[in-house]
Amino acid sequence: MKVENNSKLKWVEYVSVLMDDKFKIPGTNFRFGLDPLLNLIPIVGDLSGFAVSAMLVATMAKNGASRKIVILMLINIIIDTTIGAIPIIGNIFDFAYKSNTKNIRLLKEHYQDGKHQGKGTGIIVLIVVILLVFLILITFLMYKLTAWFFGLF
Repeated sequence: MKVENNSKLKWVEYVSVLMDDKFKIPGTNFRFGLDPLLNLIPIVGDLSGFAVSAMLVATMAKNGASRKIVILMLINIIIDTTIGAIPIIGNIFDFAYKSNTKNIRLLKEHYQDGKHQGKGTGIIVLIVVILLVFLILITFLMYKLTAWFFGLF
């Protein structure tokens, strides 16, 4: 994958490949990078991967990525960091979910195909609605659990 339209962003692509796809297991098509290896180190690995990914997104935003694409990229990073922080399951997930590669793909679609233009307000509203539903569900479950617990005594 090459970011042809903006030579300033070629290093972003290089770092993305280094973090997600640099190494290949011989005899297979399976590739991985430094990100899942770093994430084998508890806390420090997750934070370092997040920091590199956030730096890449900040660079892309500074160089003209639309607000919508930046939101989509941040969602990729948050998914990667959140699930990647779960012991064992997160380590396996880190080898499969390549947020930096997904973000480079989004960036190419943005520059080459004109996709992901706009402010991304719809995405923000959707996230807020999902979070509110989740909060209401958690509150309801806590209420039911409390009522059940105190009903035992």
